[in-house]
Amino acid sequence: MRLLWVLIGLFFVTACASTSEWTEERETPPQTTAEAGDGDTITGDVIEEYRLGSGDRLRIIIFGEPDLSGEFMVNGAGFVSMPLIGEIAASDKTITELQRDIETALRDGYLNEPQVSAEVLNFRPFYILGEVNTPGTFPYTDGLTVLNAVATAGGFTYRANERVVYIRRAGETKEHQYKLTSTTPVRPGDTIRIGERIF
Repeated sequence: MRLLWVLIGLFFVTACASTSEWTEERETPPQTTAEAGDGDTITGDVIEEYRLGSGDRLRIIIFGEPDLSGEFMVNGAGFVSMPLIGEIAASDKTITELQRDIETALRDGYLNEPQVSAEVLNFRPFYILGEVNTPGTFPYTDGLTVLNAVATAGGFTYRANERVVYIRRAGETKEHQYKLTSTTPVRPGDTIRIGERIF
């Protein structure tokens, strides 16, 4: 009889554990996938903290030091040139990381307790090519989608494939294929290619 109760107890523990695992998996937000051009599978766009790159224009304020504050551009080499401390590496850093690096540089023989605030005034442009009427380079705006980018480039040509889009993210070496929807996002520095549809 005791063995029977032990077996029943083990059954319930196993069942509860299985239910818990199933619930946890179900509550995980689903991720969409798109097939990359070379057969790779990539996850849907993930929101992450913005990383700086060449062409970004910044406003940097050193509190109490107006002569050191102002608007600065991330140059082609990925640096910001500032008074006193010279060039500070900015490419691929977040705003928070850049602020910390500037404070560290100013603390090294210049200011006792520098406080730095930075923000992006203008993001680096995006590029669009392929089956659009006016391919080229255009200014990035916050919340830009592929359809907005296509409209900026004069709309689709009659040959355009309006179902998928190829995007090479800034800093990447290859493009990936995404489903073209009204919410497909564009990031600063992206290269967008609209392909030709197969008749």
